[in-house]
Amino acid sequence: MERFQKNVVIISLIEILKEKGSWCGETHIQKSTYFLQELLEVPLDFEFILYKHGPYSFALTDELTAMRADGLIKLVPQPYPFGPSLLPSDSSKALKRMYREALEKYYNKVIYIAEKLGDTGVASLERLATALYVTLEDEMKDVKSRADRIHRLKPHVSVEEALEAVIIVDKIRQESKEVI
Repeated sequence: MERFQKNVVIISLIEILKEKGSWCGETHIQKSTYFLQELLEVPLDFEFILYKHGPYSFALTDELTAMRADGLIKLVPQPYPFGPSLLPSDSSKALKRMYREALEKYYNKVIYIAEKLGDTGVASLERLATALYVTLEDEMKDVKSRADRIHRLKPHVSVEEALEAVIIVDKIRQESKEVI
C-alpha cells in the first residue's frame, strides 16, 4: 500500500477510535493498527515486534511522526494521567478525499477494530495485543498454553488476566471472519 493510502487508513482509524471512546494515544494507535494489519489483513506493511507493552512497530512510530510533520495529525495534550492524543488535523480531510478508494476499501475493517478496541484501557490493550501476537505464533495451542506463554513473556500479567485476554481475542478472531 502506498504511503498516503496508509495515512488515510490511519487517520480514519484515529477518528473512529476517538468516536468509540479512545483518547488516541500512541499506544491505542499502535495496538489498533496491529489488530487491523495482522487480524484483518489490511496491508499496511508495518513490522511489529513484541516489545515492553506488547506488539510495537518502530516504523509506525516513524510514520506517525512524519504525519505530524506533514500536518495530517496533531499532538493534543491531555490532563494527567493521560499522555497526549494524536488527532487528525483539518488538512487530513483533503487527503481523505484524494484517497477515497483506499479508505472505502478498508473502512469496514477500520470500524470493526475501533468498535472492539476504542474504549479499551492501555493495560487491557497490551494484554489483548500480546494475546493476538502469541495466538498468531501458534494457533494450534490451547487457551491455557497461550495464557501461560503470555505470563512468561510478561510476568506482570497474571495467568488469569492472560487467560481472559486469550478468550477475548479468540472471540474477536471468530467474529472478524465476517469482516474479512
